[in-house]
Order: sequence, then structure tokens, then C-alpha cells
Amino acid sequence: MSRLAKDPASECWLVELERPDDFDAWRDKARIFVQAGVAPASIVWSEPGASGELFGGGRAGLPLPAPDAPIVRANRRFVSLARNAALHSDPQRFALLYRVLWRLQASPRLMEDKADLDVRRLEELDKNVRRDSHKMHAFVRFREVEDAQGERYVAWFEPEHHILRANAGFFVRRFANMKWSILTPRGSLHWDCETVSEGPPAERSDAPDGDPTEDLWRKYYASIFNPARLKVGSMLSEMPKKYWKNMPEAELIPDLIAGAQRREAQMVAAGALDFEDRPESLAAIARAIEGCRKCPIGALNNQGVMGEGPQGAPLMIVGEQPGDQEDQQGRPFVGPAGQLLDVHLAKAGIDRSAAYVTNTVKHFKYVQRGKRRIHQSPSAREIDTCRWWIESERAIVQPRLVLAMGASAARGVLGKTVSITKARGTPITLEDGSELWITAHPSYLLRLEGEARDRQSELFDADLAAVKTRLDEMSC
Repeated sequence: MSRLAKDPASECWLVELERPDDFDAWRDKARIFVQAGVAPASIVWSEPGASGELFGGGRAGLPLPAPDAPIVRANRRFVSLARNAALHSDPQRFALLYRVLWRLQASPRLMEDKADLDVRRLEELDKNVRRDSHKMHAFVRFREVEDAQGERYVAWFEPEHHILRANAGFFVRRFANMKWSILTPRGSLHWDCETVSEGPPAERSDAPDGDPTEDLWRKYYASIFNPARLKVGSMLSEMPKKYWKNMPEAELIPDLIAGAQRREAQMVAAGALDFEDRPESLAAIARAIEGCRKCPIGALNNQGVMGEGPQGAPLMIVGEQPGDQEDQQGRPFVGPAGQLLDVHLAKAGIDRSAAYVTNTVKHFKYVQRGKRRIHQSPSAREIDTCRWWIESERAIVQPRLVLAMGASAARGVLGKTVSITKARGTPITLEDGSELWITAHPSYLLRLEGEARDRQSELFDADLAAVKTRLDEMSC
């Protein structure tokens, strides 16, 4: 149970949470504070070890809300981001969560404001935690050991945030039939094929250095290394060198990189990168776009970003090109424009997970300015070159309705430039019998302010509502 005390001098409430990753405990107490009308500035949220001795021995207990206190409101997007952000190592994260929750009571649409500093910070914490979890999933390497209980597997990992407990389920599902331990400086997890138990923090020396199976793993890694997909900058972004020491295959990387250009030249000479026949699966398209060098964008330090969603989806959503965040994560529409799109899709009642989401151009076009990569719009020629891929995706997914967002997306589907203002709201029948609907790109809304943004948001919502109505009609 958390310990709370009210400081008689400053009239501040101190909330000391027992665990640094306990979102549920924070949420239960935050609701009471909101109902009691306690403003964010009057609460200090404290983690284990950073206790409230500075506040002296105040009264124990919780504030008492009025009997007619309103219900605390929090939309699904806030809860989703907050649950992840609570795992961050930022000591101010719980104060941020409470501040946003407090503001949501007066401004229910606060989470839609992409320019709000609190919302942006919350999104940043969520992104950092998701990235840390992704690294844990990808870079944990188990090594076989023998102890008094027999054979088991031990891994060492150094998370940046409090993600250990949150990711226990992933490893239980993936390695359900083997006994394993994951050791970290923040704590440890142990699985005996029946239950998960927690242990104290560990040191690197507590984990084994290697085992005989690693030679097989190295041979496998070397055999699947594809020089056509090598982009050193992207690789280091996704697999920073600090993780290499725990990965047996990492010692092969320098030599594989050194020979990559020579091997790629051999593949090109053999015609392996010349795709004359359409790929027969979405997975084949994903592999192919990584090796595509048919326009200058593919030669930049970026990665091909494949569409995602179920094959056979009734709706295909097409954007312009990946942005910086999409290039880093290898997924479409995960940056600010994608997050805004999610908000509007939910408002229209469209389930993004049931749609196939992709981009006309498959690589991020940018210019480097210092450490920043500045987005550049693709040329008509580059869009036309990439039509090969969007047509291949359409042929496999076979959507009933295609939603093209922006002029580039519309050109990628139609092969010609159209006016968004004139084309929106009127479906175009494509050669395969599907319908093309055209609207603005969500990034356009992000560039607007005030009344102009409100007006364009209304038009965007109207377009999505019309698409939802048409999809419902098609399903009858």
C-alpha cells in the first residue's frame, strides 16, 4: 500500500508509490485526488527510495472527495499512453500523468492537440518505452547453463526504463517450454515453465558469457545477411552498439559490412535486384522494396517501409511516403501524422487494425541538416516509379475501397495528378472494380492553425465518415 501524508507547512500531499512501474496504484490514487479537487502543484509523486522525509511526519490518509464529486474522465488514448509512460525512468512522469489527467477534466479533447507540450511529452515517454521494449524483445540472448535444478537458460539485458515486469508475458509466451532467467540491473525474472518469479537486481558477471550453440547461431546469422538491405545508419539506430556485447552474432557485423557492397554488386550483376515479375506475396514485396534502387530515394540512408494490415482488408489507406519516425521504426503512420490519423479514424468508427495502411513511396526522402533529417516531397517521377509497388500491394490485398490521402497518394493510385478540392467526396471506380476516395493528408492538418485547421479537420472527418458509410454498404 502506498504511504500518503499531508505536509502541514506547505499543504502539499506526498504520494510514495511502492513500485516504480505501478500504473494501477497511481491511477487509483489519482482518481481520488482529482475528485477531491487537489491541483497538480499540490502533489508530490515519489518513487521507492526517493521518500518523503523532506516533508516530515504529516497526517496519513487520502483526501476525501465530496459525495457529489463528478466521475473522473480519461479517454482511451490517454490511458494507453499513460500506462506506457508510467514505465519511463523520468522521475517526473507521474506528475506529468496527473497534470494531463487533471487538464482532461476541463478539456476532454486535450489529447488531440499535437502542439500541447504536456501531450507531446507524454507521447515522447510512450515512444521511448515502446522502443526500449522492442530492443528487449529483439536483443535478449539466452545462454545455456547447468545448475542444481538442471538445464536452464540465462540472459543479461540492460533496459533504460522500468519495462521488466511489463514484458514478462512476452517471454513466457515465446519461451514457454524452457526454464529461463532474465537478469538486469533493475531486477530479474525467472520462469520455471509454470510460474514467473521476481528477483533482485543483478550484475553482468552473474550471467554466462557463451555456450556451444552460439557457433550455430553465428553461421545462421551470416547465411541470412542480405547486403542489398544494408543501411548502416538505420542498423545502428535499430541495434545500437551498446547491445552488441550481449549478442554472439554482433562480432560478425564489421566483416559482413565490409563485404556488403561487393556482394550487392554481384547480386545486381546476376539480376537479383531486377524485379520484372510482380511479387506474389506481401512478404515478397517487403523484401523487394529494401533492394529497390530504381530512384534516388532508395539510395539514401533509410529503409524500405512496407504497408501493414490484413491481407484481404476491405479498406486500403494510402499516404505519401514514410517520415522520419516511420523510417526509424519500419512501420507506416507511427509519427505525428499517423497519430492524428488514428484519432480521426476512431472518431469515424473505422478500425485501423482492420485496414491495410501503406504509402505510395516506400522510402523516406529527406535532406540532412545537422543532426536533423528534413522531409522532402517526392517528385512526380519518383511517385510514378513507386507505382509498381502500390499496384502490387493492391493486387494482393484486393481492397473494396482505397482511401488516398494527399495529391501524391492519389497520383500513385491513378497515375495522374488530381485536385484534392475537386476530387474529394466523389468516388472513382478503378479498373479492378474497387472505389478510390480522395482526401487530404493528416500532415496537412498539422501545418494549419486556428480556424483554418478547424475547417479542414471538419472536411477530413466528413470524408472519413463517408468512407465508413460506404464500407458498411459494401459489407451488406
